[in-house]
Amino acid sequence: MIEVHLYGKLRRFADQTDPRSASVVTMPWHPDDTVGSLIDRLGIPPEELGSNLFVDGRYANRSTPVRDGARLGLFPDDMQLLYKWYFAPSQGSRTPNQDSAALDEKGKSED
Repeated sequence: MIEVHLYGKLRRFADQTDPRSASVVTMPWHPDDTVGSLIDRLGIPPEELGSNLFVDGRYANRSTPVRDGARLGLFPDDMQLLYKWYFAPSQGSRTPNQDSAALDEKGKSED
């Protein structure tokens, strides 16, 4: 079985669409499965997907093979910049999360 975790507007392809809960679809695994074949079986239009596709926490693309028991994370096209802003380092600088942590540490040392 494959677990597909859907985010943002892609939640509508799961039974659970409440943003306070996980929107997960469980699918049977086929030996030739790829990220793209699972997306197609779910009926997600390719133009709604962003470039942030993950298999077991690793960056993937539509041709990435998927093994039995894998966990996919699929983000829509309108969440690409959000992901890059918070998780992807840019030009050697810290991400906003790292900046926040540094500010928190600075505030603690001044107390």
